[in-house]
Amino acid sequence: MPEGDVVWRTASRLHAALAGRPLLEADLRWPDLATADLRGRTVLEVVSAGKHVLARLSGPGGASAGPGALTLHSHLRMEGSWHLHATGERWRTARAAHAVRAVLVAPGWTAVGHRLGMLDLVPTAEERTLVGHLGPDVLGPGWGRGGARAAAANLDADPARPVGEALLDQRVLAGVGTFFMAEALFVLGVTPWTPVGALPDGGSDRLVALLHRMLAACRTTPFQATTGDTRPGHRQWVHARSGRPCRRCGTTVRVAMVGTAPQERTAFYCPACQRGPAPTDDGRPQRPLGAAGRGQVARPSISS
Repeated sequence: MPEGDVVWRTASRLHAALAGRPLLEADLRWPDLATADLRGRTVLEVVSAGKHVLARLSGPGGASAGPGALTLHSHLRMEGSWHLHATGERWRTARAAHAVRAVLVAPGWTAVGHRLGMLDLVPTAEERTLVGHLGPDVLGPGWGRGGARAAAANLDADPARPVGEALLDQRVLAGVGTFFMAEALFVLGVTPWTPVGALPDGGSDRLVALLHRMLAACRTTPFQATTGDTRPGHRQWVHARSGRPCRRCGTTVRVAMVGTAPQERTAFYCPACQRGPAPTDDGRPQRPLGAAGRGQVARPSISS
């Protein structure tokens, strides 16, 4: 699932292309939005909120916010994406017609939402009904104005909770997924199953600061890299590297599940470099994630 850096970059590209321009056409291919008429509304701005994209539109025929302003909300989920094409020209990349969920046509640029996981249209004044549950956005404008402290406080509110599970809870802080969770905890030197209350010196404050640095460094690049080495195959420490040697110590990187069903997610870790609780597994070799066959995830046998 795209994480906060990718969603931030998506919103920024949409904003640069559409902000200040009226919609010539808007085709929302979503059951309860199919009849929505957004023509003539001006795109005021496009912003991200964690893993959500918010396109704020003016009132009918207007050029400013106020009564009648709407927000088009989308979530990429696992496979969603937004693409830009020059208006009036053939789309540069083929998109399966049945998977297109939204087409926004403006002078100069056309935005196509492909395989979007969520699409909503609400009055801008009611945005909180969609994103009000989110914790502080790691890449949001409020991060330096108390957002970081609030995120750390949210983590500390449940000291017995496994830190990997807590980081993936968007109510705690918004924008972190399995990639940055695994990478940050490797750098910090603790396993994803370590209770929040058992984090090393600096605890939650140090962790949220690290996450912010990682996501901020990746939001303007076309790839995610946490090692300082941007060569393909060298960009991450442990994520998606199960069955391969740890870049730091050579121990085989492992993968197991963190969280409780049905919200459990994959967590990669180095048993030698990361201290703290870890699932018991039988030590059998693990293939790199994705090598076990389509639709399968290589994982250890976990016992309680």
